[in-house]
Amino acid sequence: MWRCGSCGYVWDGEEPPDKCPKCGAAKEKYGKLEDKAMELVERSRFTNNLHIHLYALLEQVMDVAEDGVDDNLDPGCVKVFKRALEQAEILQQSVKAELQDHMNKGKWG
Repeated sequence: MWRCGSCGYVWDGEEPPDKCPKCGAAKEKYGKLEDKAMELVERSRFTNNLHIHLYALLEQVMDVAEDGVDDNLDPGCVKVFKRALEQAEILQQSVKAELQDHMNKGKWG
């Protein structure tokens, strides 16, 4: 793995690209990542993908909850669906905050 010294883009490969796909920096701007740094990138990618998957699932929960609220069968049902909607929104915001924290700490690859 290689990291662009200009923008932080991580390139997977035996050699860095001739120019950075993100910022256009020259090949010479890339530095080879040490094993420990590569492990952190891989670990971060795994965790970040879990967050993204959770976020997408929460979108589905919100859709179901909105349908349940619209159905309006009885107060008990509506209460459950409203709570699911509220909690899904809170969790989505938490996921976004966590991913922002990962980016701020360089835990992205």
